[in-house]
Amino acid sequence: MYIRNNQTEDPETEINQEKEQIKILTGVQQIMLGSKCSNYEGALSVLREIGDAGYDGIELNDFMIKPAVPIVRIMTRLAGMPVGKGGKLDWHALLEESGRKVVSLHSNLNRLEENPAEVAEEALSFGTDTVVITGMYRFDYGNGEEVQNLALRLEQVGKDLSKYGVKLLYHNHNVELQKVNEAKTAYDVLLEYTDPNYVNFELDTYWMADGGADVMGLMDKLGSRLAMWHINDRGYRKKGPFMTPILKEDAVEPGTGNMPLEAMLERAKRYGVKAIVLETHKNWIDNDPVKSLKVSAAWFQRNGLF
Repeated sequence: MYIRNNQTEDPETEINQEKEQIKILTGVQQIMLGSKCSNYEGALSVLREIGDAGYDGIELNDFMIKPAVPIVRIMTRLAGMPVGKGGKLDWHALLEESGRKVVSLHSNLNRLEENPAEVAEEALSFGTDTVVITGMYRFDYGNGEEVQNLALRLEQVGKDLSKYGVKLLYHNHNVELQKVNEAKTAYDVLLEYTDPNYVNFELDTYWMADGGADVMGLMDKLGSRLAMWHINDRGYRKKGPFMTPILKEDAVEPGTGNMPLEAMLERAKRYGVKAIVLETHKNWIDNDPVKSLKVSAAWFQRNGLF
């Protein structure tokens, strides 16, 4: 078990670390852009708009830079974020022509276990040393034994990737907040039973807030293991009057909702976060993710990230 105190005890040390921190990379998650990348010209235009808005680059998904299998197409479409036809495009050429960086590469655990060298080489070919695994499908996060076994699998993959100079991060949704016992969630187990030399975290604060977690406390618990931050906001965009005083909130652009994002940003800076990635979900302005990411850029600008 790897329980570490990641908080810096000396406040002066914290301040010096913040001053010396290199620029935080900013990016947009590729899953937002599937509907806009059906051909080379469309994808290139979107990448250029990302750059014009101020973002450094994009976070790629391996299932979107090559033809996706039918089950992936079905599941992403049901979630409201279809992968589109970008898998047939030359993403190396697109990124070079647009001048955008790759912040990280999302992959899946089975592929990494079967061929870590292939995934590592793919990530490095795009100029990133970071691979991210998202939450597992068809997996019981309420079973403590299974979650501990998942932690062991993640650690082994992290060791395998480290041979190629590549780091492994785990990205959460809200399912990791299931309790495995009275005291601990699945996320607690993943944090405690993985070695920070091989496994760290891309924290999605939206999904943690959606699940009712103490997000600020969770950021403190992660400490220096908070390597990347997936950001969006939570609120309600439409105007009233309403039939009921109870509204169903959804993901909205940073700065337009109710999450304490500025306080979260200070936490993220304190712990040395390397990159902040925008991922708003299907609730986009005029159903257009590019309009949405441009509005979101204003928050990044106001907070000195561009």
